[in-house]
Amino acid sequence: MMNKRVTAPILLAFLLLSLLPIYWMLNMSFKTNEEIVGVMTLWPTDLTFDNYRTIFTDPSWYSGYINSIIYVAINMVLSVSVALPAAYAFSRYSFVGDKHLFFWLLTNRMTPPAVFLLPFFQLYSTVGLMDTHLAVALAHMVFNVPLAVWILEGFMSGIPKEIDETAYIDGYSFPRFFIRIFLPLIKSGVGVTAFFCFMFSWVELLLARTLTSVNAKPIAATMTRTVSAAGMDWGVLAAAGVLTIVPGALVIWFVRHYIAKGFAMGRV
Repeated sequence: MMNKRVTAPILLAFLLLSLLPIYWMLNMSFKTNEEIVGVMTLWPTDLTFDNYRTIFTDPSWYSGYINSIIYVAINMVLSVSVALPAAYAFSRYSFVGDKHLFFWLLTNRMTPPAVFLLPFFQLYSTVGLMDTHLAVALAHMVFNVPLAVWILEGFMSGIPKEIDETAYIDGYSFPRFFIRIFLPLIKSGVGVTAFFCFMFSWVELLLARTLTSVNAKPIAATMTRTVSAAGMDWGVLAAAGVLTIVPGALVIWFVRHYIAKGFAMGRV
């Protein structure tokens, strides 16, 4: 009983501190710039929707959300598609250098994005991929594929190998076995993997900003260019931040059950 009395206030304080920045950003998004910089208020005294109206009517703003969603979706599909057979190989077979190769994959996840910036910039400039959604999606695969392989390998290793052998005895080909039997068994891992691929690709700024300029510029890059002759447009920036949280919240909502299983079963 004493433990519950002690932990409940701590958890409540942690929750409030975690939600405070989100509330403050939401609060600012409904204020004018004059009110934001003039006086501190806990809620808008002069409620306005002009900040959101600017984002939904200005192509330079709403196109950033569209571009971000496009290259993040491409990255999720490509990363999971590449990681599935790789993770299966690591979980089911032993070959020379398998542990070294697995560790090398993880080192790519540990490497700062700035290390790969110049090679990607020079390569994409040569082949004509600069300022495209595919360019950012492929660049983010350098970091997301190792993470996806690591997570999926943990889920696959928890599936007994006897299931594979039984399916082959029953006459299943590998593609049919993998799609109809094996993949449903690790759907929780696929959901968790897709979530983390989305999260890392959605928040990455350096590569996305450098490899794009106009046609595929993401919302994160647009938010860093809100300074004008009149100063920083705090209200629009806050509204953009609120809308940036929405896609991530929706993804969490759809895969929330898979994430819970991932913490219990896989390498999450």
